[in-house]
Amino acid sequence: MGYTCHYAVTHKQELINNSYNGRQELLISQNTRGTIYAAGGQVLAETKTDENGKEFRSYPYENLFAHAVGYASNGKFGIESSSNYYLINSNAKLSDKVASDVAGIKYPGDDVYTTLDVGVQEVAYQSLGVYKGAIIVSEPSTGKIIAMVSKPDFNPNEIDAIWDELLEDKESTVLLNRATQGLYPPGSTFKIVTALEYIRENPDTYHQYSYQCNGRFTLGEDRINCYHGSVHGYEDFTKSFAKSCNASFANIGMQLDRTRFGDTLNNLLFNKELPVSFAYNKSRLVVDESTSDSDVMQAAIGQGTTQITPLHLNMITCAIANKGVLMKPYLVECVKNNEGSIVKQFEADTYKKLMSEEEAAALNGLMQAVVTSGTGTKLAGLSYTAAGKTGSAEYNSDKSDSHAWFTGFAPAENPEVCVTIIIEGAGSGGDYAVPIAKRIFNEYFGL
Repeated sequence: MGYTCHYAVTHKQELINNSYNGRQELLISQNTRGTIYAAGGQVLAETKTDENGKEFRSYPYENLFAHAVGYASNGKFGIESSSNYYLINSNAKLSDKVASDVAGIKYPGDDVYTTLDVGVQEVAYQSLGVYKGAIIVSEPSTGKIIAMVSKPDFNPNEIDAIWDELLEDKESTVLLNRATQGLYPPGSTFKIVTALEYIRENPDTYHQYSYQCNGRFTLGEDRINCYHGSVHGYEDFTKSFAKSCNASFANIGMQLDRTRFGDTLNNLLFNKELPVSFAYNKSRLVVDESTSDSDVMQAAIGQGTTQITPLHLNMITCAIANKGVLMKPYLVECVKNNEGSIVKQFEADTYKKLMSEEEAAALNGLMQAVVTSGTGTKLAGLSYTAAGKTGSAEYNSDKSDSHAWFTGFAPAENPEVCVTIIIEGAGSGGDYAVPIAKRIFNEYFGL
């Protein structure tokens, strides 16, 4: 009995949200489901009543926030699910509740205010166009998620009508939030991790690294080619990173201590739970003493068995921007009652230090070189400085097929915003993902 009481107090939200708990249905019958707002006060989801007096959920922006805000029926998804407890409760004043009883209407539910920015979300959504993929935009110093886009998408206003069709279509991935649940080979964006490990193992000498690239790295019967057969010639560590040289990074990978590399992966939360309150998938990569040379070469350039979510890559990038410290990502700023009084305030919360300040500074410098002299030069020469890493991740046996990646932040010297982009099957990250990042940065800085 004591344990049951303790569990009920410490897991109140889980118990209320459980579909077997009749208490949830009681709250729904008593309270009108609250409204979900954007950071700027725009309505993202609200409860309306039709001509027959039946309540329904309305999403004014239709597909725009489909995966971030989600839907409130058929099991619930997105913020509608993660904040369900707050939306179905009412902290209205007693006098307001009495007035509702007299009028024979439901109590007004509590409202959820998110961290999402409509302007940035619109630019990200429009920029992705007809491609499948995902974009996540966040504030590295706090963990606030500013925008989250996943395509293909759906209109949550029509979720009840299309639900059976989606369930019958076994190939459909429309309901998958690619930003948090999509697992992809990270391609060259993973060189951030490989570079970090090399810096950790060679803190005093990594600047002295050199390599002569002839377009490929060969070890026994295994060969790693540079993207589209590029020959980079003589390279130091910075140029290897800026030009995203596969051959050089395969060479770097073979010099790494595999046990220490595995420890770094664990520290960066590969194969581990992430500190978020919404649905996601774990990123996957294991490197240890038993890992073969061939697998290490592939892992060093973000290929092989490496799988990562855009969310996780964004978190690692945010830690670099925030001097090594990872803040917990979050989507909800606060909960208010019907009069606007705060019921629950969500504060920025430090998760842990993923790397030292010196390591973060070194990676920041490498990522700035990508923009000034490497594969991300479409972000150079602007009114703000940017830093990042591009990626072109092969995903099948046809070497010409690749996902386009970009992850980075701006301004480089004092980062305010972090952007991570994947465009499925588009090709080069520098050609396709970087221009989208530029449009998002411009929108964020009001340009």
